Amino acid sequence: MKAFLILEDGTVFTGENIGAVREIISEIVFNTSMAGYPEVLTDPSYAGQAVCMTYPLIGNYGVCLKDMESVKAWPDGFIVRELSRMASNFRKDITIQEFLLRQDIPGIAGIDTRTLTRLLREKGTMNGMITTNENYDLNSILPQLKNYTTGKVVEKTTCSHKYEIKGTGGGPHKKVALLDLGAKNNIALSLSNRGCDVTIYPALTKAEDIIGDAPDGIMLSNGPGDPKECTGIIAEIKKLYDTDIPIFAICLGHQLMALSVGADTFKMKYGHRGGNHPVKDLATGRVYISSQNHGYVVDTDKLDPKIAVPAFINVNDGTNEGLSYTGKNIFTVQFHPEACPGPQDSGYLFDRFIKNMEERKNA
Repeated sequence: MKAFLILEDGTVFTGENIGAVREIISEIVFNTSMAGYPEVLTDPSYAGQAVCMTYPLIGNYGVCLKDMESVKAWPDGFIVRELSRMASNFRKDITIQEFLLRQDIPGIAGIDTRTLTRLLREKGTMNGMITTNENYDLNSILPQLKNYTTGKVVEKTTCSHKYEIKGTGGGPHKKVALLDLGAKNNIALSLSNRGCDVTIYPALTKAEDIIGDAPDGIMLSNGPGDPKECTGIIAEIKKLYDTDIPIFAICLGHQLMALSVGADTFKMKYGHRGGNHPVKDLATGRVYISSQNHGYVVDTDKLDPKIAVPAFINVNDGTNEGLSYTGKNIFTVQFHPEACPGPQDSGYLFDRFIKNMEERKNA
């Protein structure tokens, strides 16, 4: 069945339908990872977006359901050059085509994803429609595309109730409160595997409820959407900042912490999404390859050094990748140290967080 990808600038790509047969309007973004498509498809940070994979062949190892980073798939649509006809892997549960159908995710294959990616890099991220309607009316579609916004997607992706994941291993366990802003599963698992008892809280939880549970540390997760829309959450995070509890924040959590103390964020031209982004630790000069998924970034030009200073920068474009908070036991990063998919170079940051909790407890 024919499918069409229509962009808000009027560009139309013609390909073949994959996954569910339904029409969607979404923000079109691209991911440069060569593998890890099951994790990409189940990353809540993609809520409100359709993902184009730049690697030309997707689906060759199928989908192992244990690799899912959430209980469901979150992208509105999936765009590939070629969907593998066969899936070969001893861990495979289903094919990617079966996964897309189960998750009701429509997509398009057979288009020139290199041209699409170059277009998004040159013109910036655009909204688009995936449709199988061969009689589409461009004049009526383009205004719809211009008006589309992702909306308040954090509320859609967060957990519905508080729950706990026990840490593994012996010895005293650190008690970590994880604010779920659209968290990937591996954040909690990265803490649990290091002996932390992790309590996961819905995004709209009041700061007093988290503080009242007396955690040793607080984790702010990744998540989707424009950080400036999370006004209520930002106000609660400021209350967490005002405590002396160690805090570690990732991606959206990093942005919200910055906004809570008066800093600013802005939308990037086309964002960083993939498992091959170099970031530099300004304290050591060492460069790490990181997994990233974000379209917004903290504006360090408007950052008060009395509150926070840059800790990491992106080697490619110099944008901010992390902050260290002055006089506070708080550090935040824009990238994903929990990986999945992606390199595990920066997993040591979880160890730093645990060390911060230990030092506070022993002080």
